[in-house]
Amino acid sequence: MHVFKTKYSVIRYFSFGPRVLFATAALCGLLVAQGCGNKDEPGPSPASASNRMDELTSEQLRNGIGPVTSVDLGEYNPDLANEGQELFKIKCSACHKIDQRYVGPALNDVLSRRTPAYVMNMILNPEEMVKRHPEAKKLLAEYAAPMANQHLTQEEARAIVEFLRNTNNNQSK
Repeated sequence: MHVFKTKYSVIRYFSFGPRVLFATAALCGLLVAQGCGNKDEPGPSPASASNRMDELTSEQLRNGIGPVTSVDLGEYNPDLANEGQELFKIKCSACHKIDQRYVGPALNDVLSRRTPAYVMNMILNPEEMVKRHPEAKKLLAEYAAPMANQHLTQEEARAIVEFLRNTNNNQSK
């Protein structure tokens, strides 16, 4: 066992001066004191905050959360569908296939399961959809990969919906 002979020998042993040791002890004391603050302070509980966040209107449940509230599909537009097909190849096909599960779900029947507005909001606002919408949360749990925001415009998202209208088994709502 090593015996220290001077008053600050432990400090010299570790190459710290008394000021550094005091400053470290003071900082630790402040951190502990801050952590032991008044627990009776008013404020929202995490549960109530998440309940408010999860409260969605019936329209949001049907059409998703985002800038699109409704979509009038009208007559099928082959030019818009071709534009949507090109966008799909560039922006979506790395994760989605039309007729098979991949990184994300197959999209061959997405418009029979979801409204066009929901699909567009999922394309345009995937981050908030996965945080707040129950169906998007289920998809995230099932596929374990959040949908990437491709930063498309509403017109581009609408073109992709038009392309999806013409894929196998898609009968739009």
